[in-house]
Amino acid sequence: MPRARLQSRYAPDRGLATRMVTTMFLIGLLYVVFVGVLLVLLQGSWPIILLIAGALFVAQFWFSDRIAAASMGAREVTPEQAPELHGAVDRVCALADMPKPRVAIADSDVPNAFATGRNEKTALVCATTGLLRRLEPEELEGVLAHELSHVAHRDVAVMTIASFLGVLAGVMTRVALYSGIGRSSSRDSNAAIAVVLVPVVSAVVYVISFLLTRVLSRYRELSADRAAALLTGRPSALASALTKVTGQMAKIPTKDLRQAEPFNAFWFVPAFSSKESLGRLLSSHPTLEQRLDQLGRISEQLGRP
Repeated sequence: MPRARLQSRYAPDRGLATRMVTTMFLIGLLYVVFVGVLLVLLQGSWPIILLIAGALFVAQFWFSDRIAAASMGAREVTPEQAPELHGAVDRVCALADMPKPRVAIADSDVPNAFATGRNEKTALVCATTGLLRRLEPEELEGVLAHELSHVAHRDVAVMTIASFLGVLAGVMTRVALYSGIGRSSSRDSNAAIAVVLVPVVSAVVYVISFLLTRVLSRYRELSADRAAALLTGRPSALASALTKVTGQMAKIPTKDLRQAEPFNAFWFVPAFSSKESLGRLLSSHPTLEQRLDQLGRISEQLGRP
């Protein structure tokens, strides 16, 4: 009987676990309250509500990562096609003692990387051609270690579940506005109340769930930086990659940045089409200064320059 593989060597992060549990509890509580309110307001429509909620959850959990990878142009490559990238992934996986994911390249000058997959078996790590051209081998390994930390900690699955409530709230707003309830006679007071309250409740739920998932997302990025720095033992290489990639973003055409911006939650570094972008206020990532400050502290702890 084969021996089960031990946990990866990525350093555990109790802060991450605490924040994930707390945020997921709040989101779960919000989900229960939201569905309960919908069932009260739309009394005759509970089978439709449960069906929509179930179908959306299954679709988002099983297919959202594949859709995102395809939308970002990820093309799976063999070791013969991309020996340097595969070699870097092999070295990080050996350090982490984790299975090697599928490896892909996205043909884009935007220097970035991302990982998708609900678990290690379905994982895919992708680097853009722009990233591969700009980074030194040690910097690339730092970025890949960051992305594979997301895989080891199942961040993609957690964030998919966490963001589901916002998707459901948006859909239920449309259901309330365009369903038969919206076409009911104005003499039906219950239907009239539902038509007013459901969009309001959905909007409030969407805002709260959005803010909660953004808080969780920013912390998971800091945690992935920390785990990568400790795993490779080279926090300065990751800091160099962060600085280089962020600096190069300013040189990327606005059109390319706009195409990449919808997928910021997946990227190693977010792409913003303008400095005034609302995404900077409600970003899925911490600021560059926060990330560099953390890596600086880790360097001091490791006694590295």
